[in-house]
Amino acid sequence: MASSLLTDHTKMSLLNRRFLVVSLIVLLIIAVLGVGEAEASSYGVYKVKVVNEFPHDPEAYTQGLLYAENDTLFESTGLYGRSSVRKVALLNGKVEALHEMQSSVFGEGLTLLGERLFQLTWLQDTGFIYDRYNFSKFKKFIHHMQDGWGLATDGEVLFGSDGTSTLYKIDPKTMKVIRKQIVESQGHEVRYLNELEYVKDEVWANVYETDCIARISPKDGTVIGWILLQSLREDLISRGYKDFEVLNGIAWDRDGDRIFVTGKLWPKIFEIKLLPLPPNAPLIGEINNLCIPRPFYLGKVES
Repeated sequence: MASSLLTDHTKMSLLNRRFLVVSLIVLLIIAVLGVGEAEASSYGVYKVKVVNEFPHDPEAYTQGLLYAENDTLFESTGLYGRSSVRKVALLNGKVEALHEMQSSVFGEGLTLLGERLFQLTWLQDTGFIYDRYNFSKFKKFIHHMQDGWGLATDGEVLFGSDGTSTLYKIDPKTMKVIRKQIVESQGHEVRYLNELEYVKDEVWANVYETDCIARISPKDGTVIGWILLQSLREDLISRGYKDFEVLNGIAWDRDGDRIFVTGKLWPKIFEIKLLPLPPNAPLIGEINNLCIPRPFYLGKVES
């Protein structure tokens, strides 16, 4: 009798252990699925609504754009013989201060950290640091990216792009690269990262030769959303504008929580509001075609 009770007790112990193991496995599966659902729900695709529009110099080949304060923008323009750094009044588009660069230099991305403007140059490993109040006061720096395309800051470090799929994290004191991350969108590498802006703990990047902005997590380089701006180009064309080029230029007014975008040789700067698309929207299935260009030989292509 004692032996029988012992056997029954052993069987119950085994059953309890099996139940416990199965329960743990089920809980683990639920947890993993839950993380997957959370990640999926955090991935968003947005169209835009134009809230306001402002005049923009149609001769400005915009390479970098940022909002300072009091409706003031700073802008970097490109092209040999036409590159510049400028202070611009948002409301009327007036250029209030201008530094024309040497004709041998092609201006690129721009960001403001403290009282200093950092600007990259194309096809060179050099850039310039300006006094934001006096553009004649500047000095050169050397960066360690493959090329100079875009710059942004979170107020402490710089983020840089060089036309590849790499997002660089840079020490603004030494200009040395702290970290490099490959930017991917749902398993697809996103190349040709161009002008950058830091917006609400995300790095936003124009993708060269597209009408898309990638919203990138600075923690791991994952694209957590896309902003589709094809409607802006269509609007300009419908109004008879022809001689303008690609979307390029993102500025965020932190205090007013306003987003501004423009492009190379665009006659307008648009203040936009994001409109989330429903998960079953047809455009979501076209993201790869719209926003992730296939590799091509850049050569001397201007960014």
